[in-house]
Amino acid sequence: MYIEPSYIFLVVPAILLTMYAQSKVNTTFNKYLRVASISGYTGAEAARAILHSAGIYDVQVEMIPGQLTDHYDPRSKTLRLSSTVYNSHSIAAIGVAAHEVGHAIQHNKGYMFLTIRNTIVPVVNIGSQMAMPLIVLGLIFSSFLVNLGILLFSGIVLFQLITLPVEFNASRRAISILENEGFLAANEIGPAKKVLSAAALTYVASAAVAIANLLHLITVFGGRRDD
Repeated sequence: MYIEPSYIFLVVPAILLTMYAQSKVNTTFNKYLRVASISGYTGAEAARAILHSAGIYDVQVEMIPGQLTDHYDPRSKTLRLSSTVYNSHSIAAIGVAAHEVGHAIQHNKGYMFLTIRNTIVPVVNIGSQMAMPLIVLGLIFSSFLVNLGILLFSGIVLFQLITLPVEFNASRRAISILENEGFLAANEIGPAKKVLSAAALTYVASAAVAIANLLHLITVFGGRRDD
C-alpha cells in the first residue's frame, strides 16, 4: 500500500509526539496525584479560594466525571474539575485547579488571545466538520471545494496556535498565585510546574499535528486545477 512521503515525514512524527505527550502528562499527573499538599486544600477548595482572592465571585466550580477533563467554560462562567481533581488534596490537583482558574482570570481581565480564541470557535467548529468532506467532494467535482476545505482546515491550525499562549499564560498565572499566596509550599512548586509543563506539551503536540496535517493537505491537494 502506497503512503505519501509527506505523511510519513510530516504527520507521523507529530502523532508520535502526541503519544509521548499524552503518556508524559498521565505519568506526571498520576505521580503527584499521590502526593498530598501541606496546605490540605482540595482542588475545589483551592479553585474557589483563588477565584475569590482574584475578586471573582460569579464563576461556579463544578465536578465532572473523568480524569484530566478539567476546563473552564467562558459561556456559562463555570469551572469544571474532574472528580480526581475536585476532591483530591494532592499537589497535582491544586496545580490543575489553579491552571483552570487562570483561564477564568484571563476571561475576567479580557486577555487578548483568549478573546480571539473564543471568537473564532464557531468558524473552527464548522471547519472541523466540513474541511475533509469538502476536500473529498472537491476531488470528484471541483478544485474550488478542495481549496475551500484546506482553507477551513487552516482555521483549525490557527485555533491550535492561539491556544498555545492561552495555555502557557494560564499556567504562569497559576504558578505565580500558588507560590505568592501560599497555596503550595516552596518545595511543592517544582512538582506543580512539572504537572503543568507536561500538560502544556499536549497542546504543543496538538498544534504540531494540526500544522503537519495542513502541510500534508497542501502538498497533496493544494493548487489543484479543474481539467
